[in-house]
Amino acid sequence: MKTFIILFIVAISSISAQTIDYNLKKGFAANGYDVVAYFSNEAIEGSKSFISTFDGVNYKFSSEKNLNLFNKNPEKYLPEYGGYCAYAIAAKAKKVSINPKTFQIKNGKLYLFYNAWGTNTLELWEEENANVLLEKANENWSTIKFKK
Repeated sequence: MKTFIILFIVAISSISAQTIDYNLKKGFAANGYDVVAYFSNEAIEGSKSFISTFDGVNYKFSSEKNLNLFNKNPEKYLPEYGGYCAYAIAAKAKKVSINPKTFQIKNGKLYLFYNAWGTNTLELWEEENANVLLEKANENWSTIKFKK
């Protein structure tokens, strides 16, 4: 009987285990752009020849070198806020898709932004005091990161 109860608890725990909601447009983080290349101030679409998976999320890279750098230390290159628009997370606590060519590296972290239909949220982020927005985004993300 004890074994059955333990197995039941383990099964329920694994069913209810929360995972972060990642922005996986086109099936990849950062819309398939090379997250390592961003740290060289380049927005480069990755190749299907160089793919890695971390935390259940697929990433594409533009070169074997970048793939290897990612595999050595994936946490260093992960986009903040699951790859959703940093500004939208801060300003509205909403998960909004991004334009992978609109990004910022700040304090060694990758932030992605929405940029379409005349709205560039990276510009808004910089105009409205990025440091204040960053604090708000971190606070908001802690409450919405598990919601689909």
